[in-house]
Amino acid sequence: MRRMVATSLSNLGQCKFEEAANGLEAIERLVLGPADLMILDLNMPEIHGLDVLKFVRARPLYESMPVVVLTTKGEESVQTEAMAAGATLYLTKPFTSSELVAKVRGLLPETSDEG
Repeated sequence: MRRMVATSLSNLGQCKFEEAANGLEAIERLVLGPADLMILDLNMPEIHGLDVLKFVRARPLYESMPVVVLTTKGEESVQTEAMAAGATLYLTKPFTSSELVAKVRGLLPETSDEG
């Protein structure tokens, strides 16, 4: 799933992608360096995605970073909880590549090709 997301978003151009196999690794990567956007599954080993989201939102560096929750959990109560914890956008699987690209493009800052 991570590869599919990265492949879908590779059409966005100047984006750099880093993958994390679990919630702990996601937090470690954020501690090591800044990110412009996070795509987060709720069902992750080590640390649940909702706890990762709460960690992100508790850090001033990441309080305004867009976080897209991309999960199989379509229940309204789970979506409400994720949005209350600070998710910017909530998408359920299955999704189309074009849908994901359009949503993410709208969350990224405009970039200029001028040097």
